[in-house]
Amino acid sequence: MRQVAIYGKGGIGKSTTTQNLTAGLATMGKKIMVVGCDPKADSTRLLLGGLAQKTVLDTLREEGEDVELDAIMKTGFGGIKCVESGGPEPGVGCAGRGIITSINMLENLGAYENDLDYVFYDVLGDVVCGGFAMPIREGKAQEIYIVASGEMMAMYAANNISKGILKFAHSGGVRLGGIICNSRKVDREHELLEAFAKELGSQLIHFVPRDNVVQRAEIHKQTVIQFDSEAAQADEYRALAKAINENDMFVIPKPMSQDRLESILMEYGLMDA
Repeated sequence: MRQVAIYGKGGIGKSTTTQNLTAGLATMGKKIMVVGCDPKADSTRLLLGGLAQKTVLDTLREEGEDVELDAIMKTGFGGIKCVESGGPEPGVGCAGRGIITSINMLENLGAYENDLDYVFYDVLGDVVCGGFAMPIREGKAQEIYIVASGEMMAMYAANNISKGILKFAHSGGVRLGGIICNSRKVDREHELLEAFAKELGSQLIHFVPRDNVVQRAEIHKQTVIQFDSEAAQADEYRALAKAINENDMFVIPKPMSQDRLESILMEYGLMDA
């Protein structure tokens, strides 16, 4: 069983990418569980056809500690098992607690079945502290993929996440599997992300082009593969799934200094010299 965490800047499209990627893996016959680690609890919406999944923390608040697995896990597209960690009541407590609580509860309830091929953690934003770092810190996820784009702040975030991976690489055994570019149609974006990934000692595992079919599928509460399996974008997500399934390049990243990162951005025209 491969345990994978998806990180990236807030708003970069992690949840959309994760759900479309896992849909692609499911069509390959892979058995998957997705654990949403965002208090917004929107990491499994497309897989569940828009069903508002009751979160682990909400269930605990309402029902107490005696919880059955089917109360917090629903089955979605392609047989994908879906869980949402949730978060505390607004203004109270640490949102990272939901991740810690959820993973511990899933382990205790036997959710990590032997026949699972993958567990994916869709993690909030670029936060690598506290509970949000748990998939990295405690070795719950052995491989990390960072969703980025050619935008400056997306790359800053990806570099910071790499610092978090480096910090826990030896204690938790976590490795960077690659950068996924969720394109924003920035000039020279493909070249820039390839250079960025290479500088980290990693790889651009796939370049996902921008296509409005993604938004149309989301309006219909579906992944692209379910909404229009013949679309070129569905092929892109299947290609991403294949690349991750076949990936054997897992590295301890080499994060850049601020000056080095800015020099790469200037080289590719994102910053004025």
